[in-house]
Amino acid sequence: MNRRHFIASMTAVTGLAQSRRPNVLSLSVDDLNDWVGCLGGYPGVKTPNIDKLAKRGVLFSDAHCAAPLCNPSRTAIMSGLRPSTSGIYNNDQYLRTSHPDVVTMPQYFRRNGYHVAGAGKVFHHVAGHNPPDQWDEFQLQQFDDPWYRRADWYPWNKRIPAPKGHPYNGLKDFAGEFDWGVLETPEDQYGDQKAVNFAKEFLGRKHTKPFFLAAGMWHPHIPMYAPQRFFDMYPEASIHIPDTRDDDLADLPPLAQQLAAFRRPEFERIREAGKWKEFVRAYLAAISFADALVGSVIDALDNSEYANNTILVFWSDNGWHLGEKQHVHKSTLWQRSTHVPFIISGPGLKAQGTSRTQPVTTFDIYPTLIDLCGLPANPRVEGKSLRPLLENPKAKHDPVLSTHLPGTHCVIDEKWRYIVYADGSEELYDRKADRNEFTNVASNPRHSGTKQRLAKFTPPTSAKPQPQVTDFDFDFATYTYKRKAKP
Repeated sequence: MNRRHFIASMTAVTGLAQSRRPNVLSLSVDDLNDWVGCLGGYPGVKTPNIDKLAKRGVLFSDAHCAAPLCNPSRTAIMSGLRPSTSGIYNNDQYLRTSHPDVVTMPQYFRRNGYHVAGAGKVFHHVAGHNPPDQWDEFQLQQFDDPWYRRADWYPWNKRIPAPKGHPYNGLKDFAGEFDWGVLETPEDQYGDQKAVNFAKEFLGRKHTKPFFLAAGMWHPHIPMYAPQRFFDMYPEASIHIPDTRDDDLADLPPLAQQLAAFRRPEFERIREAGKWKEFVRAYLAAISFADALVGSVIDALDNSEYANNTILVFWSDNGWHLGEKQHVHKSTLWQRSTHVPFIISGPGLKAQGTSRTQPVTTFDIYPTLIDLCGLPANPRVEGKSLRPLLENPKAKHDPVLSTHLPGTHCVIDEKWRYIVYADGSEELYDRKADRNEFTNVASNPRHSGTKQRLAKFTPPTSAKPQPQVTDFDFDFATYTYKRKAKP
């Protein structure tokens, strides 16, 4: 970076002039846990682009999601409201119907002079979760399995007959979205490539205003479809399945066992069919495909005139189980479901290339970005700016919170993971000595002080769940909601 660009970048971060404020590029992926090279979650995973970004930016190596499920996590990030405040706990609840006055992150940047654009899965992908009045321009999610998508949930999607050979994993009568394999589709026609193309075209334009650009990748979310070359990176003979124990659930309270049992028939079907390694391989292939897509956008930024004045944030909405705790999917409060990649890169950040090891949460993206861009704080946003950690790798940071369902929370500090359920039952894991979380030590009286200390970081109350989407008639053409009359 030359001296002129350096001075311009530093001025932008202080927010002295709107015309010099930094741009923002948000790159997100879906269901990516810590199986990334720079996080070491799976030895041999190939994510060269994410790893390169970590080296040139700030990697938060112990980052956790606000909620271990797509819609609650993305709603929390984009609204600045915790699930315990918003009442958004599952994928079938609208934010706009319950909180019509909330100013989302793209809205906030737009109201503060930014040109705001997006593509792909940024908010939850089902119709009704992404009101268009938040954006100056937006390209909707394109799907790799249009034959599966419901017309009422995805009215922009053109449904087609399922192709021959589907399901590609060979498991007949399996859950419609739970598939993996190689499509008979050119690589440049995959749905995520459409979001990438939008982002690349946007970065190639001339912009007279600072911009906020969000590009959301679907991968490695199910169905885990990827071009053959990404499967070829992982010969099945080299695949190793996660470490598990047959008695791993024996020391869990009943509510924890219910979370572990959620959609367990799918895991049992995979295991009984001898496809566990194949399943893991597909996840790895989807990860490497996502990495290549992310790298393509980063290259477009680097080759644009905005390379020296754009803050780039990379994040995943939640993690993903591959058999740990006898579970596949997310929707738990264990490490595999909450630990996600999170990187910030751009002008004015200190010690880029140095990881921050303090636990943080992606919930803090909203306040962090408006702080770095010199915008006034949004008083309704509940998170805290991570700027102190970006400026000082050794800065102190409070334990972080992840929430799943009313009254059910997880608090994480550098040594402990404390989980408390709505009925008061608990789990406690020593994160240093028990990385697989095999041994729940919550009942040990030696740790009562630790539990009491961490419990102080849980919300004192939890909002009741908001109405379900089925309680509304939603019109996609006008993007309006009408509450159904009670029977």
